[in-house]
Parts: sequence; C-alpha cells; structure tokens
Amino acid sequence: MAEQGDQAGAKGTGGNATSVLFLCNHNIIRSPMAEALTRLNFGQKLFCASAGVRTGSPDPFVGEVMNELGVNIRDREPVALEDLDDSWFDVIITLSPTAHHVALEMLHVEANEVLYWPSADPTVVQGSRDQVLEAYRDVRDRLLDNILKLFGDAG
Repeated sequence: MAEQGDQAGAKGTGGNATSVLFLCNHNIIRSPMAEALTRLNFGQKLFCASAGVRTGSPDPFVGEVMNELGVNIRDREPVALEDLDDSWFDVIITLSPTAHHVALEMLHVEANEVLYWPSADPTVVQGSRDQVLEAYRDVRDRLLDNILKLFGDAG
C-alpha cells in the first residue's frame, strides 16, 4: 500500500487499477467532474465512483462545462462517502486537503493507493460569468489531463 502524494502521473497501482474513487469535500464540483471524465474515457475498463466527505447542493456551472464535452451530469445528486454502495477501490484520488486526510485514514482497509491531486475551488473566482466559467473549465481540463496521464494505459 503506497501513497503517491501529488504525483498525478504516477503509474503505481493507478496504471493497473480496475476501480477508482474520486473524493472531495462536497461531491458537487471536482469529484463528479473527475468521475464523469473517467467514465467518458475509460468506462469500459475502469469502475469509478465519486463522493464527498459530506454533500452539498448541485452546482449549475459544473453541468454547463461538462455539457460542453457532451457529458450530461446536470441531474446527478451528490453522494456522501458513507453512502457509497462499494467501499473498496484500488485507488482513491483526493481533490482537496480535507478529503485527502479522510482517505489516508481509510487507506489501510479501503484502498491500495491514495493519490492527492490538489484542485482549485472554482467557486472562489469572482468576476463575469465568462470568468467564472473559465475557472470551472480550467478545473475540468486539469482533471482530464491527470486522468489521461494516470489511466492512459487502462485500455
């Protein structure tokens, strides 16, 4: 069991994983994006889920920027970690410091590996609608890049 820190492209267990959990604070922005992007690119080869340490209310900007890629997650409801149907994952990828701390506590019984991908919180961006959407797109695109680097050989 290894923690790969913030090495998004590490090919440890991640490169050979068959299941992954994306974990963030509220399961409304980063982790649902990551789950949807993984399903889009590796859905036939990799079981994936997402959850939050706790849940929040859906964010409409997430649906908008994901729809730009042809992925509809507008009706998706946030899921709390404690409400997941499955509790074992080859890899848990955390997207916030709080989620990372929780995942490290789970490591010995719930996963082979925990990776930390620090991800910006686009809700803190202020400005025009276009500036806010650009912040969400940036998070989406960085997640996609990390996913492709880590699981690119999953096919």
